[in-house]
Amino acid sequence: MEPHLLPVVLLAVVAAFTLSASAGFGGSLILVPTLALLLGTKSGVALAALLLAANNLVKVFAYRKTLPYRKATVIVLLVAAGTFLGAKLLILAPERAVTLAVIVSFVAAFLIESLGFKRSRRLSSPVLAFAAGATSGFSGTSGPLKGLAVRGLDLDRFHLVGALSLASLAGDATKTAVWTEASLLTGSDYLVALVCVPLMFAATFLGRRFNTRIGERGYTGLFWTVMAGYAGRLLAGL
Repeated sequence: MEPHLLPVVLLAVVAAFTLSASAGFGGSLILVPTLALLLGTKSGVALAALLLAANNLVKVFAYRKTLPYRKATVIVLLVAAGTFLGAKLLILAPERAVTLAVIVSFVAAFLIESLGFKRSRRLSSPVLAFAAGATSGFSGTSGPLKGLAVRGLDLDRFHLVGALSLASLAGDATKTAVWTEASLLTGSDYLVALVCVPLMFAATFLGRRFNTRIGERGYTGLFWTVMAGYAGRLLAGL
């Protein structure tokens, strides 16, 4: 990475990880396009995965008292399995078709929640979890489908953020391992991640403090705002 790009990367890290700690996800919404623009698509997506994996370790520590291991186990495993497949095969389906499927899933999930069909949310969670990991393998972000999958577990906002942190860690760690083996990540990328560690702690605990103050209704609004941001990003890429 060119030295003059580092301040921009650090600024994106703070913004991304504050949002991620507040909502439980959403960091890739800021980090992936920023790094892809600065470093190129493959290098940017790979470095974003490394930074997000490291930050998710911090998030898991920050929300360690509200990690719903039992409820989230299936979702986490399916996200990891889907991510491995997506990162290895780069998805065989055309990217446009996958993007449209993600948008349709987002709209359907919003309607299901608005109309109170909780059973449908629970039944669709495993499928969405696997799809979240798979799409993440080529796009660098599993945010929309991952959010929907975890939302279907019907958790309070603290345990929801905890579950999202576990799922995010599983996905980003899997991508980091695959892409390190493929030489998309180098020693300099790991050095950048090390430099960002203090910022990760500061941003994560700032985001957690915000989460504790907004209430359930405020968190629901934040959750769907992040989801709308992902949908807008996907639409812009069509």
